[in-house]
Amino acid sequence: MRNFIPVNLQTGKTLYIFTVTVCNHSIFSRAEVTSMLTQLTVSNYAIAERVELQFSKGMTALTGETGAGKSIVLDALGLAMGGRADAGAVRHGAKRADITASFDVSRIAEARTWLEQHELDDEHDCILRRVISKDGRSRAYINGQPCPLAHLKDLGSLLMDIHSQHQHQSLLRKETHRKLLDEYAGVESLAADTRDAWKTWSKTRQQLTERQQNADEAEARLQLLRYQVEELDRMALEEGEQENLEQVQAQLSHADTVLQNSQQAALLCTEEDNSAADLVRQALQQLEHLPTEVPALADTIQMLNEAQIQISEAGDNLRRFVEDYEADPARLTEVEERLSAIYQMARKHRITPEELPELHQRLGAELASLDDGEGSVEQLAAQLEAQRQCFDELAGQLSEARQLAAANLDQRIAEELAQLSMPSVQFVTHLNRTGGEPAPHGFEEVEFLVSANPGQPARPLAKVASGGELSRISLAIQVVVAQTSTTPTLVFDEVDVGIGGGTAEVVGRLLRTLGNDGQVLCVTHLPQVAAQCHQHLFVSKFTEQDATFSKIETLDDHGRISEVARMLGGVDMTEHTIAHAREMFSKGQATHH
Repeated sequence: MRNFIPVNLQTGKTLYIFTVTVCNHSIFSRAEVTSMLTQLTVSNYAIAERVELQFSKGMTALTGETGAGKSIVLDALGLAMGGRADAGAVRHGAKRADITASFDVSRIAEARTWLEQHELDDEHDCILRRVISKDGRSRAYINGQPCPLAHLKDLGSLLMDIHSQHQHQSLLRKETHRKLLDEYAGVESLAADTRDAWKTWSKTRQQLTERQQNADEAEARLQLLRYQVEELDRMALEEGEQENLEQVQAQLSHADTVLQNSQQAALLCTEEDNSAADLVRQALQQLEHLPTEVPALADTIQMLNEAQIQISEAGDNLRRFVEDYEADPARLTEVEERLSAIYQMARKHRITPEELPELHQRLGAELASLDDGEGSVEQLAAQLEAQRQCFDELAGQLSEARQLAAANLDQRIAEELAQLSMPSVQFVTHLNRTGGEPAPHGFEEVEFLVSANPGQPARPLAKVASGGELSRISLAIQVVVAQTSTTPTLVFDEVDVGIGGGTAEVVGRLLRTLGNDGQVLCVTHLPQVAAQCHQHLFVSKFTEQDATFSKIETLDDHGRISEVARMLGGVDMTEHTIAHAREMFSKGQATHH
């Protein structure tokens, strides 16, 4: 069954509008299968006004005649992964292009970790969005949050790998070579430990270098700190001591006034005529000699009796204080000298006296960190040597594992290349030993090399392989490392360029094998490849009443056979062509079942 939504376009302009209706039946019967890339939505990009595609796990083939718009899907995915964009990406007449790619990351642990670390996680969903203005500027979003374009690239590399002749290809980067080899060897944890050991060694080396380069300055600072801390140690200033001393000083410096006023207060309380106690006594006598008892004055009389007692006790206390009180000039001198020393120390360090205890603690801590004896440089050197030994041990184990895995990987890839009609291509996983200094990823750099012809030395992929060759080499590598690679969605653009016949059938089988373990999208012109996919998207365009329409259809089995027949025989399809297509489709779907 073919379903499409026609869209009337502006007369005289070619504008593609794609819509996909996904079949209700599941491609896989296994309940555990989940999609990686689930949906792609494109608005006003290039010549497409609106594209909405839904994807399933497995191998999805995009077919159609040249110029139908198959490249729009792959180009849009590249932009969603952080690829380079310019104003030409925006459809003519529109203000901006908007591209959104949705992923299910429930089984992509590395991507979930990245999202959590950047506080962008949203359960199992990951939505990458790219908005490109007609002036060439663009904005990036992850799960609805604005982000730098670099974040889109970093996260996108964990979700999808695009292999095409014109798109960004991670296979050309050495870090991808190392990552694939380590995954194939199963040494990701050992590689991480090696990297951590390098970080520890590098930090210690930096500390030692700084200590050696600044030896004179460090020694001068050390001597100053020792003097300052010893001086503060001798002072032994306690927390709150200054405040207590100031209170004692205030009391001792006014001793004569305190004694004089206390004596006068004692006299006024009890010892002089008309003292406070005498006056209260006289008041009581007046109330006690009233001609009659007045109940309303009972409380007042009680209060005067209590006042008389309290005044008498206060006078006694004052007399005892005066008798015992002695001015202590020596103690006052001692306190004033102590306070003078405190104030002088504070002025010396240009801080308030209250800050001296904190300064003492801080300088002591700095001294402790620097003053680890005459052998501080030697101790750092010893630490560096021990850390180097740890790194060497881990890096040595990593190198050994890489060497064993590289030899096996080369053999496996050679077998796949032979099936892809490239038997003369020699693939070499080259481990280039770096200098004597430790490096973050071990003792060597990893680089994939190829020799396209016998007798020629192996050289980097980017310098040797053509676009079609690189696509097939990429396919061979991905097939071999599929069981260990953490990139779940692979996109291949015309990996069948320059091949045919039995080799094309092998390419289809390899792509289907990859799809069984993950998700593969491929643009192909070969029926041998299209016949083996799990899901088939057909891209076409047509003209009706001077208007141009385009559509993408999800084909059922009958539609798929018809499309394979078209790819086999072109416009004029005979019964023989259809029978051949039916046979090819049946054989392709039986593969690996």
